Amino acid sequence: MMNKLNKYIFQYYFLSLVSFFVVEIGFAQDPILTKSAAITLALESNFGIQMAANDIEIAENNAAVLNSGYLPSLSATAAADYSNTNSNFEYPGQFLEGGEPRPDAEINEAEARRYNSGLNLSYTLFDGLGRHYNYQRLKEQYKLSELQARETIENTLLQLFSVYYEIARLEENEQVLTETLQISSQRVTRAEYAFEYGQNSKLDILNAQVDLTNDSINVLNNNLQLSTAKRDLNVILNQDLETKFRADTIVTFLPRLTFNSYVENALVNNVSLQQAKSNLTINDYDIKVSKSGYLPTLDLTGTYGWNYNQSAPSAFFGGTNSKTNALGLGASLRWNLFDGGSTTTRIKNAKIVYQNQELAIKQVAMQTNADVKNALAAYDNRLRIYEIQEQNVRTNQNNFERSIEQFQLGRISSIEFRQAQINLLNAETNKNLAKYDAKLAELQLLQLTGQLLNVAF
Repeated sequence: MMNKLNKYIFQYYFLSLVSFFVVEIGFAQDPILTKSAAITLALESNFGIQMAANDIEIAENNAAVLNSGYLPSLSATAAADYSNTNSNFEYPGQFLEGGEPRPDAEINEAEARRYNSGLNLSYTLFDGLGRHYNYQRLKEQYKLSELQARETIENTLLQLFSVYYEIARLEENEQVLTETLQISSQRVTRAEYAFEYGQNSKLDILNAQVDLTNDSINVLNNNLQLSTAKRDLNVILNQDLETKFRADTIVTFLPRLTFNSYVENALVNNVSLQQAKSNLTINDYDIKVSKSGYLPTLDLTGTYGWNYNQSAPSAFFGGTNSKTNALGLGASLRWNLFDGGSTTTRIKNAKIVYQNQELAIKQVAMQTNADVKNALAAYDNRLRIYEIQEQNVRTNQNNFERSIEQFQLGRISSIEFRQAQINLLNAETNKNLAKYDAKLAELQLLQLTGQLLNVAF
């Protein structure tokens, strides 16, 4: 009997130590991926952010002076011709002084060369200010691209933290579930020990084994979800899918007073509203560009040409050479007095688009205001739920500790003990869920107020 008792004691401590070292070694092997490090990786490697950066570069190129239309155009031309001919000339009815017929003339390999080159310069001095407003439009388009890239970064960060905090939640759940599994394992050992000494029935052992099996399945399912979430984050960070890491489970919340100032300036800093206003500016430039069609266009031109001509000799003349240089300057005025009404139509349509964009700004402003208030209410609610869940954990922890004492003394059944264990498990996992739900609600509120990129994580 003592050997069997020693066996159960050994099993009890062995399972406890194994469970402890499995958790500790598993955590020790994987480095912590801090939130700031995850942000840095995303900004450097995320595909969406990289494409947004390329779009900004394209817009910057379009807004450069080389694409403004303010620079002249200069073209060069050059040509060369060469010919080599053989000629035979007959003079029927022509006689020399002695009365003899004039012999035929033959010219072989008569060469002729022609060379010419030229430079053509053209410059639009005035085009009804269309060039000026189009250049301003391109600059505004560049600003809009920056805002679009900012929105991409904000959305990527929200996606990143949504997965990151899911990993943190599952890691905290893993610890809770592992502790629950250890307790259930100890309970099986205790039930088997008590059965050997006739203190309970076989049913108690079976109940304990069922609970141990369920707890083992919960650990396995949690591990699967954790592995999946980590691969999802590796996709966002554009790194090897099997890269191992742990999440930082420390969460801090911004003071409520800080959010009050953010909410007050939300309509100024919200990125969607800023994009709508930028589009309105672009539409205004479209109207001005269309109006430039009513004004004349003045072009300046300049040419320089060089020609060299070496003609082939003929029957009457020898070969001649000639060189010419020419410089020309000119100006032309074009004024489309009537184009069938197409310019007027473009202006009318551009004004309608401008009016639609004004309505879009009002719509975005109203929706943003509603979204901010809803997000603030959701944040306050989730923060309050988190505080309640923290208190609930403390209550269930006290209840479970007392249940352990009562169970060891045989004053409560295994079913009652299991219920206290489940209540504590649910309280701890619900607290973890509430904590990260509250943090994500805070991040969503920061994005709506335009402050997501201005706070430290």
